[in-house]
Amino acid sequence: MLRAVKQAVGTTMTRQAMRFCERDPITNIPKLARLIERGTDLPNIQRFCRQAKALMADERNPYRSLILRIFNEIAPQVRRKFVSNFVINSGIVGAEQAMRNGRNLGVNIPWAILLDPTSACNLRCKGCWAGEYGKRDNLSFDEMDRIIGEGKELGIFFYLFSGGEPLVRKDDLIRLADTHSECAFLAFTNGTLVDPPFARELVRVGNFALAFSIEGRDEATDYRRGEGVYEAVLASMDIMHEAGAPFGFSTCYHARNVDAIADESYLDSLIQRGCMFGWFFTYIPCGKEALPELITPPEKRAFMFERVRDWRKRKPIFLIDFWNDGAYTNGCIAGGKAYFHINAAGDVEPCAFIHYSDRNIRTSSLVDALRSPLFKAYQSAQPFNENHLRPCPLLDNPQALLGMVLKTEAHSTRPLDEEDVRELTAKCESAAEGWAPTADTLWHDMASDYENRERVRRAERAFMEERGKKNAVGHHTRNRSL
Repeated sequence: MLRAVKQAVGTTMTRQAMRFCERDPITNIPKLARLIERGTDLPNIQRFCRQAKALMADERNPYRSLILRIFNEIAPQVRRKFVSNFVINSGIVGAEQAMRNGRNLGVNIPWAILLDPTSACNLRCKGCWAGEYGKRDNLSFDEMDRIIGEGKELGIFFYLFSGGEPLVRKDDLIRLADTHSECAFLAFTNGTLVDPPFARELVRVGNFALAFSIEGRDEATDYRRGEGVYEAVLASMDIMHEAGAPFGFSTCYHARNVDAIADESYLDSLIQRGCMFGWFFTYIPCGKEALPELITPPEKRAFMFERVRDWRKRKPIFLIDFWNDGAYTNGCIAGGKAYFHINAAGDVEPCAFIHYSDRNIRTSSLVDALRSPLFKAYQSAQPFNENHLRPCPLLDNPQALLGMVLKTEAHSTRPLDEEDVRELTAKCESAAEGWAPTADTLWHDMASDYENRERVRRAERAFMEERGKKNAVGHHTRNRSL
């Protein structure tokens, strides 16, 4: 009941606040931030309000430009749903609920769940991590509905879809978004099944976004995904942009496409087409048909590390580098720490790239799955490396995954090849050894920058405290003289 009240109040206030901001974002967002800052004594909220005011006052700040893009390019009901569902329900109400339930149940409750509605796909991409799953597995609508219902009770309000190609089940996914209208949804899609009616449905429900898989321009994308896929993705982006539907891109960088991915004009073209966010992944050699030669070499992974950080300072788009952002997430986020994966056969896996399991959602509740030996092994071992630029228990620390799978006797969830964990981790050993010295150098530089920033912050705090003392003394002296 308390959760429902908070969500209802939050939704009403969000709607009113968004309408106020929509009249004139540049002027009214700072006004709203000032009102909120004066009305709260919570330091985090006050700091957020100060940042919002500073951001909107800085015409060179790329996130100011991104906010204006959202107001100009995204349908109003989508904007409002994003704030109410993603920011309030998932980020505030849900986070509080998950923390409380986690303490009571003795488990860690993650922020998000990744589901595979189906293992079927209309493409066959080279080295796809899902390529060795069977093609006939599906989670039924009722099963997904139950998972999301249990998740909401725990405090999870963000759900992602992968596959296979999730839009093979797009009617069921729209129905889920309608049924669970207080949640936020995102599907990773190859982009070939989007049409104008579907884009209009995404706008109608307002709480469902797409991430288009794309790996550079035509030659780079079609190399792995098939001839003509690049043009099909661009056409789908245009359909979404015209409808005012929310979308971004998802890119897997590997040994052969880093130059294409890092081309600034390529990123600019995606922003121009309407992408509001971008997810960067690096290639993981899952399955016996995997191509280890596509593993990103150390110098190219370091180049992407620097490239993405540079773009964040200049480009009006929200970017995530799934592996190289371990510094912001205290290492690996999988295994129920911040998310986990349920494949189309119902197997509960630590990560989309780790195809081993000791629970199936068809015979387990979410709480039972979170208590599984494999998940407990994950969480007790996290972070897997003190250098958070080496976060992954497979790509960066293969002995960690080997030990956890053998200890818990988790089984392979790949019915076509049942890849032994020894074979999988062996493919990553040389890559982990090659990345380690480069990552350690980057980590040392980041730590130095962090220490310098902390010194500045400490000096600023000392200055403000000293000024506060002087002001207090002056105020006391003036009162005495009166």
